[in-house]
Amino acid sequence: MGSEIKLRRLDAYRWEIPQEGAMRTRGLVYCSEEMIQALRHDQSLQQVVNVATLPGIVGASLAMPDIHWGYGFPIGGVAAFDLNEGVVSPGGVGYDINCGVRLLRTELRRPDIAQRVQELVDVLFTHIPSGVGSRRRDLKLDVPTLHEVLRYGAAWAVKKGFGSADDLLHIEAGGAIPGADPKAVSDHALDRGKDQLGTLGSGNHFTEIGYVAEIYDEATARALGIFKDQVTIIIHTGSRGLGHQVCDDYIRKLMQATNKYGFKLPDRQLCCAPVGSPEGREYLGAMAAAANFAFANRQLLTHWVRETLQQVLGLGPRDLGLELVYDVAHNIAKIESHQVNGKTKKLCVHRKGATRAFPPHHPEVPAAYQETGQPVLIPGDMGRYSYLLVGTQRALEETFGSTCHGAGRILSRHQAIKAAKGRSIEKELAARGIIVRGAGRGTVAEEIPEAYKDVEQVVQVVHGAGISAKVAKLHPLGVIKG
Repeated sequence: MGSEIKLRRLDAYRWEIPQEGAMRTRGLVYCSEEMIQALRHDQSLQQVVNVATLPGIVGASLAMPDIHWGYGFPIGGVAAFDLNEGVVSPGGVGYDINCGVRLLRTELRRPDIAQRVQELVDVLFTHIPSGVGSRRRDLKLDVPTLHEVLRYGAAWAVKKGFGSADDLLHIEAGGAIPGADPKAVSDHALDRGKDQLGTLGSGNHFTEIGYVAEIYDEATARALGIFKDQVTIIIHTGSRGLGHQVCDDYIRKLMQATNKYGFKLPDRQLCCAPVGSPEGREYLGAMAAAANFAFANRQLLTHWVRETLQQVLGLGPRDLGLELVYDVAHNIAKIESHQVNGKTKKLCVHRKGATRAFPPHHPEVPAAYQETGQPVLIPGDMGRYSYLLVGTQRALEETFGSTCHGAGRILSRHQAIKAAKGRSIEKELAARGIIVRGAGRGTVAEEIPEAYKDVEQVVQVVHGAGISAKVAKLHPLGVIKG
């Protein structure tokens, strides 16, 4: 069906799907010519069209250049909905609620750790449980404590000694989405999450030691505390089994709500409820709780990364200087204020495989970044590079302050494993100077670099389109895969 979608090129980076049929608005896809040709054979463009049929959608049905097929919404999809007439859909958030990424900077330079990368990776691997179903034996939570995590997010972790109050000033929403309702989270979801806090998980999740390979904007990099050859850490993980179960639970509930409210949908995976309905409010409360679990999860991992580097390198906190640059959510639905036809309006903005990219002087941008705009973190694959960007005014006006979130898969996990057969991916990456450890051989095979689009091409689209601006390129040195 993707090949049947009508596309009109607007400029080098924008493609329009004209409004027709049941669509309530147009589709707007951010892609290069090369990317769009590949998408014509994909279901993801049809999903952009499907999202455009949902009640109360405001503005275009948007897709970022890392777009690929997902559940209901495409991954890389962004859509905003009116609070009175619009809907909320679990498919617009995804299964890994608040899968997100945080960037840490250090006072170290690449030569300072050149001979210690293997040791750092090995010790990190022992300190951070990873892989399918990974659990912590040293941090099991009872239900009342888990409810606190779901309500307070990263602040709970800081209160327990896992980081500092300064960390909270460098996290989207301060590390806690308001309106979280732990009671809306099922016992099954709580059971899945109770001993997974502080774990990496599986799939494309990772902890990466890298360095700043290139700087594109010296003044902004300096304002963000970034310099050439600087050692950096990226942590990419989400809400683990708890978030997955919340999504599963509410897909079932909202399937029923779809029928109750008489919505005619082109795809049952778009199941939804009015934002203000009991079902819609309950899902948003449970989703916020799962998102807060993810913020707390990344905060705990940050603590163990700090401890590991201090232990292995024999450095105190001040000499190490391991500070949080920023932490952004990828899979989320948030109530935000935006300008619509010249008026400020509260909307429910779904970002599924998309990152917020708010500009300088926006009230939700931390004080430290009021002059630069919000840091935007775009991880690539384990064999190439990642990017640090900042948000822009154009993004706020055009995409509800949104941009891409990563490279975007082009091979399924099964296809990747097939492509890796007979190869030693670890040796291939070691030959490039990158040390990789995974929970199992299959984990590394699933995540081979060629399973993903080249993130440089993805970033060039959002930079060229003006919906975020390049600051620096980061190269990996050592990676732990989930």
